[in-house]
This record gives sequence, C-alpha cells and structure tokens, in this order.
Amino acid sequence: MIRLVLADDEAMIRAGVRSILTTDPEIEVVAEAADGREAVDVVLANRPDIALLDIRMPRLDGLAAAEQLRATAPEIAVVMLTTFDEDEYVARALATGAAGFLLKAADPRELIMGVRAVADGAAYLSPRIAQKVIVQFSGGRMSRQETARKELAALTPRELDVLSLVGRGRSNQDIARELFVSEGTVKSHVSAILLRLRLNNRVQAAILAYEAGLIDS
Repeated sequence: MIRLVLADDEAMIRAGVRSILTTDPEIEVVAEAADGREAVDVVLANRPDIALLDIRMPRLDGLAAAEQLRATAPEIAVVMLTTFDEDEYVARALATGAAGFLLKAADPRELIMGVRAVADGAAYLSPRIAQKVIVQFSGGRMSRQETARKELAALTPRELDVLSLVGRGRSNQDIARELFVSEGTVKSHVSAILLRLRLNNRVQAAILAYEAGLIDS
C-alpha cells in the first residue's frame, strides 16, 4: 500500500485529486493539509511514503515545505503538484530534491502513474515538464558533457550501469531485474551514486546521465 499525504489550499482540488488517486486500490490518502505549514506538520505526524504538495499555498508554499521535509524527513518522497509549468518552478522544484513534478491539467492516469513510479523508487516528471528539462539542458550540451563525464569518473562500472538505467526512468525493481541483482543491491548503488556525486535525488542523477551522454533525449 502506498501511503500519501495530499496538500492543496483548494478543497475542491483536494477532493478531485483524492477521488482520482483512490481509484487505485494500492494508494491510500492518509491525511490532507490546506497550507504549507500544516502540510509539514501533517507529513511528519503521519510519515507517509509520499507527500503530494501543491506549489502555491498560503503561509508556506510547496517548495519551501519540500525543503523543510527534505531536511527533517529525507526518506519521504515529495511530488510537486501544480497548474504551472514555468521554468522557475521546475528549476526550484528540482533544487528542493522533489522526486516528481505533476501538472493538475494532466490526464488522471498520469497522476496515478507518477505516484506509483515515485513509490517504486523512480523519479517522475510530467511529459510537458520533462520536455522543458531536456530543452533547457540541451543548450550547450557539448560544453557540459566533458564536465559531467569527469564527475562520473568517480563511479564504478556497475554504478554507471545503474545510473544509465536511472536516467531512463527505470524503477529499482526494473533495474534489479535487468542487471540480475537484488533490489536491495540496487538501492545501495543508487544511494552511493547520489552521495558520491553530491546529488539530491534521481531526477538530478538522470539529468547528469543525460549531460554525460549515457542516455539520449
């Protein structure tokens, strides 16, 4: 069961998102919050698998709430939910260590797919957001490729294999199956990669893998 806390300042949005998510029998919305400060308190009280946070909320916005949660409960995955896809929001969300970024206007199936992907240990960006990220990091890619490859020189061959698959959006389970290792081994490799490369999450790892040429767009 995927335990989730939902935070949005609009009651109708919360009701709609809850209605969509609970069509999946494996997702349980254990609590809700109407602003950012309440969201932090509710998440810390319930310790869910995922905190689904609206970006624009009163008292404390979703991005600031995500930063607090990363500092106090880094084991809880944060997914940002918004009607906006401006570059500044994408960049800030990635910087907070968010594991996913979903648009409210997306297909309901995408909402469920994104939550399940993050719960399975993968990162998930709404396709519109993913396209923006690729475009943003495509400019001047050759100049960054050398720097990125130097950073990856610190990794072992097996860690490079894992990073390549993380960059392709594979979950820990998928990577374990593909590399014929246990899921626990994959988790250890991912943790080592993030620590060695000083990255906050799998999204940033995927971007670095793309910049280094391990994967293409």
